[in-house]
Amino acid sequence: MTTRTGNAAGNRLGAYSAPDALRAEVLRGLANRPKALPPKLFYDRVGARLFEEICELPEYYLTRTELSILEERAPQIAERCGEHVALIEYGSGAGIKVRLLLDELENPAAYVPVDISMEQLVAVAAERARQYPRLRVAPVHADYTTRFLLPALPPGARRVAFFPGSTIGNLHPAEATAFLSRIRATVGHEGALILGVDRGKDIDVLHAAYNDSSGVTAAFNLNLLARLNREFGATFDLRTFRHRAHFNEAASRIEMHLESLVGQRVHVAGVPIDFARGETILTECSYKYDRPFLEDVVRAAGFSIEQLWTDEQDWFWVGFLVPA
Repeated sequence: MTTRTGNAAGNRLGAYSAPDALRAEVLRGLANRPKALPPKLFYDRVGARLFEEICELPEYYLTRTELSILEERAPQIAERCGEHVALIEYGSGAGIKVRLLLDELENPAAYVPVDISMEQLVAVAAERARQYPRLRVAPVHADYTTRFLLPALPPGARRVAFFPGSTIGNLHPAEATAFLSRIRATVGHEGALILGVDRGKDIDVLHAAYNDSSGVTAAFNLNLLARLNREFGATFDLRTFRHRAHFNEAASRIEMHLESLVGQRVHVAGVPIDFARGETILTECSYKYDRPFLEDVVRAAGFSIEQLWTDEQDWFWVGFLVPA
């Protein structure tokens, strides 16, 4: 059970501002063949709200399945973490899952939520500070897939990273290894990583999760183009694109695309981008792991798997990883 000790919350947010770099990344992606855009573009204010709606959909098993594991196993996870932990959450989102850990940790030293969505980060940090008034809350506004600076942490705190939601699946295997390697460097030799991982399963279950009958995932995907219109002066007509998601069995991944329904020219930051009818933009991959695949990725990053917890349907893992 959490003992609420440490410095009071209210630390200054770390700075994050990279519009030029993001614009260059967008233009590179749209110049590629096939075209692609980074999934971090999903999470503006509108996208963050839509994703919260997705997490409540009956077809979207991921959130409720991971929550069920955390609800059952949080005491065991906290025991492996030990005392005086600085919990660093990569992609804090709405911050629901982390409460299950904070409630069980013994004398936590700090909570560091890291997120690209400023509005959501501020709200989550303020809420955690209210709920745990003696816990040091030090939010960082950053793209956590890149290098960023951590705030000063209490001396002697064990650094434990928390990366839930199977977001690791959004990274190609080499990218996942590189990302986990950066986490390995951040937590150090005595640290650990709590990792959410989606497992392989029936294709019909996967298809329904990414093509929900309410159309929320489609709206989430199309909002990426709306964001480019708002922030980069793009000229996408959302009526001429549609959401597509399918399972690529050879790569063991769901792919989300935006398909152009007509031949057209769109401008992004003043740069003309041509689309053929039927041409797509790859907006997200979501890899589904089996045990050998997971072991290969984490071993290459300098971690070893100490424990994997799963649900009764064997659909999801929450793993406890330690430096190899």
